[in-house]
Amino acid sequence: MERGRDTASRVTLPSEGRTPGRAQPRISRSLTSPISGYESPEDDHFSPLPTHNGSGSPAAASALWASSRDHNPKSSGAPRPPPAPSARSEPCSLNGMLSETRDMRNLIKVGIRDRIGCYQWTWFTMNMATGGIANVLYSIPFSPDWLDGLGLAFFMLNLVLFVMNCIFITLRFHWNPGSFLNSFFDQVESLFIPAFMVSIATILITICQYGLPQAGPWLLQVMEAMFWIYVGLSVFFSAGMYLTLWSTQVFPIHIMTPVWVFPAYPLLLTAPFGANLISGAIKLDQVSSINTIAIALTAITVQGTGFLIGFMICAAFLYRLMTQKLPRDAQRPGVFISIGPSGFTAAGIIHLGFHANEIFPEDFMGAQHAVSILRLFAYMAGLWLWGLSIWFFLVSVGSLWKYLRPDNNAKIPFQMTWFSFVFPNTALATATVQLGSAFGSLGLKIFGCVLACCIILVWMLVFTMMLRCLWTRQLLWPKDDE
Repeated sequence: MERGRDTASRVTLPSEGRTPGRAQPRISRSLTSPISGYESPEDDHFSPLPTHNGSGSPAAASALWASSRDHNPKSSGAPRPPPAPSARSEPCSLNGMLSETRDMRNLIKVGIRDRIGCYQWTWFTMNMATGGIANVLYSIPFSPDWLDGLGLAFFMLNLVLFVMNCIFITLRFHWNPGSFLNSFFDQVESLFIPAFMVSIATILITICQYGLPQAGPWLLQVMEAMFWIYVGLSVFFSAGMYLTLWSTQVFPIHIMTPVWVFPAYPLLLTAPFGANLISGAIKLDQVSSINTIAIALTAITVQGTGFLIGFMICAAFLYRLMTQKLPRDAQRPGVFISIGPSGFTAAGIIHLGFHANEIFPEDFMGAQHAVSILRLFAYMAGLWLWGLSIWFFLVSVGSLWKYLRPDNNAKIPFQMTWFSFVFPNTALATATVQLGSAFGSLGLKIFGCVLACCIILVWMLVFTMMLRCLWTRQLLWPKDDE
């Protein structure tokens, strides 16, 4: 099935500033705003400037418009012929072509199918952030009843949003045959497919936190089975996604962002999942009913794999920063993704170390004081990784200084990747609180609570902006450069 039938593949994905599946014209920088000293001097696109050998004529534009209508016969609105060129337009100039395109698009009525056809995998980043907020609220040591209720509300909201996203993206694939496979081979959208797996992981983790104490032992057995299923799927999915990308795409280093680490993100949730599963069993006094040693060792193994993959990709990102400066405006939220590998690994290892007494026997592997040694090693490794995540956090926040200066009018266009401001930072806040509990540090606990409050405020801002952009047709709306 040709790519022209995929409505979503003809929509610009703001996270990278390009249209998936279509070659975009390479616009000279002399036609745009001057280069900022904070941005990469390299262009992100490789396609040449459009030639005017007849393809830019009004007749060709009319044929292209008719072809786009034929590709979506069920779209709402009766077909109308394209308008005649206005006297002001210049058919042989780029400005004239754009003017005629805008005139034609104003006559096309966008229906619900057209808007759902713009749905993409990036919408699952909303679930990642919302589930992360529920996880952070659960981890706060100063936990009054109303805070537990707020965390449960975020947990339920995340379930509703996940079901909604699954329904809408399924409708997109159903109404646009071939769009499912096309999403795996698109250079931009394919990187966000793992957000679906990570969303499932956040739901499973919060079920262990909020559901196990209420449901009882039967749910514990179910979640143990889900842990092993998730581990197998995450390993297979991560390796398969990277193999697909390496076999079908080319990613130049000068457009590199930490989004490249996204296919490894499902691996980074295994240690937090395993630790919360064991913690739930301890609260139910059912530790003997699950294989805690196997769960802990498997979680550490898969978590270590994901961290090392993310660490190597973040090293490539540092090389890109040294040679190309910071990413452009639309790519700037993705810088926060670099916090995730070390943040989630620190949170998972510290949490497992905290329950070392319940997981391992005192003479584990024939070593005396094995539990104390393992706990000490977990805390030290977690502290080391927490420092790395703090460093990436400072770099990520510093990259936004350009937009806070009063003499700069630059703005970051809203996109669903704005939820990157939230989700990786939830790992940092959780790891901070757990370090405070491990070392008995009130200062770290307070710092973690302050981070949690800031992250919740950012989530509220991003969620409000998302609703506003949906209302003003900036999201789920065909763009002018289709």
